[in-house]
Amino acid sequence: MSNKSALVQTWHKFKRLPFGNWLFTKAVCFKAPYFGSMKPYVLDLRVGHCSAVVKNRRSVHNHIGTIHAIAQCNLAELCAGVMVDATVPVKTHRWIPKGMTVRYLAKVDTDVRAVAEIDLPHKWIDKEDLVVPVKLYNTRNELVFTADITMYITEKN
Repeated sequence: MSNKSALVQTWHKFKRLPFGNWLFTKAVCFKAPYFGSMKPYVLDLRVGHCSAVVKNRRSVHNHIGTIHAIAQCNLAELCAGVMVDATVPVKTHRWIPKGMTVRYLAKVDTDVRAVAEIDLPHKWIDKEDLVVPVKLYNTRNELVFTADITMYITEKN
């Protein structure tokens, strides 16, 4: 695998543009429209790493005025998916989320930042369950949520 995937190369092209992060995020949400509902903003992308933020807005709140548990899950899945897409050799492999185990550690009463990261290098095999850890932090940099998202990765036929 080359040092930079096509998605990471696209990220770098967008980053050079005015509002590049915003444009890149819009493109991600165009490809996977469901994620657009929480209005995420991709902060960083590289092979093995993705981070993004969701603003603390009423549209992502629960009944007590904090960021909804499922909005946190959605942000975690967005980061994990974008990172995996940027990391897995997409010419030879494909992926799909298979499961998610989450822990809610605190109410989220601020913007929330997610970080998905895996250890590299990674040897891609014909079939595997890749567990992607994702951590969410509030603006005080306190860990408020963790997820282990299992991605089912297989070779393309």
